Amino acid sequence: MSITRRNFLFSAAAAPALAAAPAPVLASQTSEKPFQGTYRFTVGDATVIALLDGYLDAAPAIIPGFDEASVSVALERAQQKLYPAGVRIPVNAFLVEIGGRRVLIDAGTSSFLGDTMGDLSKALNAHNISPASIDMVALTHIHPDHSGGLIDANGQAVFVNAQLAVGQTEYGFWHDDAIMASVPESSRGFFQIARNTVAPYADRMILHNGEQDILPGLTSLPLPGHTPGHAGYLLQTGNDQLLFWGDLVHMTALQFDNPSLTIAFDTDATQTVDTRLSMFDRASADNLLVTGAHLDFPGLGKVRKSANGYAYQPAPWQYGT
Repeated sequence: MSITRRNFLFSAAAAPALAAAPAPVLASQTSEKPFQGTYRFTVGDATVIALLDGYLDAAPAIIPGFDEASVSVALERAQQKLYPAGVRIPVNAFLVEIGGRRVLIDAGTSSFLGDTMGDLSKALNAHNISPASIDMVALTHIHPDHSGGLIDANGQAVFVNAQLAVGQTEYGFWHDDAIMASVPESSRGFFQIARNTVAPYADRMILHNGEQDILPGLTSLPLPGHTPGHAGYLLQTGNDQLLFWGDLVHMTALQFDNPSLTIAFDTDATQTVDTRLSMFDRASADNLLVTGAHLDFPGLGKVRKSANGYAYQPAPWQYGT
């Protein structure tokens, strides 16, 4: 599926007609062919499972200053290629098991954005994890590839026992009627999707501000720019840390070499770049393990300084976890 600003916003406008969409199958089932899009690893006393929801192709039209020749060279250097529809990027979510609790960081896409996504259910099923066993869903932001999986085809909560954590600024932005009225009519469905996906969790919501412990060992971290209330979550257990940085990076092969490269869905491009550079510096200086929704699956690595600025170093595979 190729994502452009036009068809993304069209999808956003059309998707509230959820009755026409197939219900996500989130249950502990065993399929005939095991799903391969998961990776289980440990961070101190915590267990983390990277869950591949699928992929999308970011069309050149949504990448400001796109230059096919330089992009192709950068992708080839990363042993990737430019697809006819654009730069292929994954959509990842993560399950954290810590202190006897299960926390899902982002909820995948469900059926909102096409048939190359929506596989979170298969990834959970591969580990016999039922949605009813999840205690909290922590959203980095309320875009449909992160919040779509919160609800079923009838608009009801999929994670029936889970609290929902999201930034106060993020929640406020998507629920501000004045802001919604100020955007083009074709974009207002995007706001409605945001509202619809979180609505069933209204009575069990944690709205965090700044750096706030949402549960022992997991702290919210404001990372504004991509959306006004975009946030990451820092997992800390003993001397080990892992930062889930959401959409700080969309294109692994391009945005470490060129941190100023943005994407059309960055609400504030300048702030996005400032936040990215700040976190690159912090991650590099602190030797911090990072992961994100669109880093090349399983999306686990470190940021290193390079002659040209920064580089991404994938973490070695953990065997036997």
